[in-house]
Amino acid sequence: MSEVIYGIHAIGEALKRGGRRFDYVAVSRDRTDNRLQPILDACREQGITLRSVPREEIDRATRTNTHQGVMAVTSRKEYTGIEELLEEKHGDYNFLLVLDGIEDPHNLGALIRSADGAGVDGVVIPERRAAGITGTVVKTSAGASEHLSVARVVNIARTIDDLKQQNVWIVGLDERGEKSYDQLDYNMNCAIVLGAEGKGLHDLVRRKCDLLVSIPMMGAVSSLNVSVAGGIVMYEVQRQRRQAKLLKEQPAPAKKKSAKRQRED
Repeated sequence: MSEVIYGIHAIGEALKRGGRRFDYVAVSRDRTDNRLQPILDACREQGITLRSVPREEIDRATRTNTHQGVMAVTSRKEYTGIEELLEEKHGDYNFLLVLDGIEDPHNLGALIRSADGAGVDGVVIPERRAAGITGTVVKTSAGASEHLSVARVVNIARTIDDLKQQNVWIVGLDERGEKSYDQLDYNMNCAIVLGAEGKGLHDLVRRKCDLLVSIPMMGAVSSLNVSVAGGIVMYEVQRQRRQAKLLKEQPAPAKKKSAKRQRED
């Protein structure tokens, strides 16, 4: 089946990644600036059909006016499996993001963009009652969804059990978590689990988490938007792992000479 993706960064990254089949790329006739030139050049190099169309045609096809004057009709993004996500480990430890029913594609796109920046190995989403990788997600993620592997599973709770069998610690973000998110040592194989907007983690998913952490709130509002909260925790994982790597790479301190040896020198 075909899918419509749109936006300069989204299409540019999809062309760069090469994971989709492009039927064609359509450019609005009123776009005369140079920002689209890399897309036009890539299409010509890859033999992808280019079409010049009225802006209204892109408005109708994308159902938005935020398309920046460019859209592409492509194959759908290919999802991967859990085993493949575990094999794509970027560092010493696995780092996964598990999303327990994110429904807003803008939140999903924002989370994927943060996950890509924080060095997450892959994202897990459910098949039902949750957003998938759509054109809106690709646009909101600024094309990061084209580079990050995504597994779409039937049951999040069972997937958590499977991850535990692979020695992955499950860390749920929940406002009732007694430990602050920055008090945990993330130098381990781990999956960060985020719940749905306004609902949080499902009870069964929460019970299956090995650890529950929360983000301290200092103001009148009791919680953050899920994409903001997820970004905070993911970058704390990255910070700790980067710090541990730097400490490991530091040369061992030179041994001090004995007082006798110093006098002889």
